Formats: sequence, C-alpha cells, structure tokens
Amino acid sequence: MYELLTLPDERLRQKSQSVIQFDESLYKFVDDLEQAMLAGAGGVGIAAPQLGVLQRIVIVDCSLGLHKNKNHGRLIMVNPEIIAQDGEVLGREGCLSVPEWVGTVPRARQISVRYQDVQGKAHELSTKAFEARVIQHEIDHLDGILFIDKVVSTKDLIRRMDT
Repeated sequence: MYELLTLPDERLRQKSQSVIQFDESLYKFVDDLEQAMLAGAGGVGIAAPQLGVLQRIVIVDCSLGLHKNKNHGRLIMVNPEIIAQDGEVLGREGCLSVPEWVGTVPRARQISVRYQDVQGKAHELSTKAFEARVIQHEIDHLDGILFIDKVVSTKDLIRRMDT
C-alpha cells in the first residue's frame, strides 16, 4: 500500500519519467492510485508522484466530489501531454498533497490532451472548464509543480477550515 505524500516531501517536486511498460504492475498501481484518490476528501484527480511513484500517470474523474461534472467521466491518462490550449480563466484549487490550503490559480480555459490508456493505446481529447483545470493540475504534478507555485498571489492562499 502507498502513502499519500504531502508537503514538504521533496518527492512532490521531482519530474516523473514516461511509462514504457504496460503490464500487470501498471494495472495494479493504477488500482492503488484510484483507491488513494477515492480515500481523499473530495479528490477528483491524483497523480502518481503523490504516492511517491515518479511515473507519468494521472487519474481524473470530475463526476466525483462536490462538482459532479460528468464531462468525460473517469480518465486514466498515461504519459499525458497538453497539445493545445486556449483562453485563460482564474479558479480556486486545492490539492490532496497540500491539504491545508486553497488558492486562485490561472489555467487555460480549454485544452487538448494526448495520452495513452493502461494498455498503451493512444488517445486525444478536448475539454474545457473544470475538467480542463483538473487535468492541468494533475499534469503539473508530473513535472514537480504544485498549485501553490501558480497562485495569483500568496496573499490569496486561504487556510481550509476542515483541516
């Protein structure tokens, strides 16, 4: 079983490597990753580095949590890459790995993403609004970037009441 990493753990700041082996160990890890996301309070996305695994894997499911925005449903993205983006919008973000804080972060309004599924098959999708924000947030984790690195102003960081 994996433990969810939180700041100040330096592994959250490391860049992840591309997945090259699509096998049973990947399927097992994706199950563990999903369980960790579901165990987190209101989590709608998670990235492998949050469990200390420096692989380019994210799960996004905006039908969960407070937002219940169906969009594309549950997405398991291996080696995701944003290939196009448009517009910019400010929005409030939090993170399972930074549990005490939320802040306003600028993100692209719409994105197109290229990724592989757990069998290695290539996919592309376009998305907007909340789902686009969550995907960008999770891909940032793969590059060692946390939402607190992108807040509009550190004065804008707000301590969560439930922590």
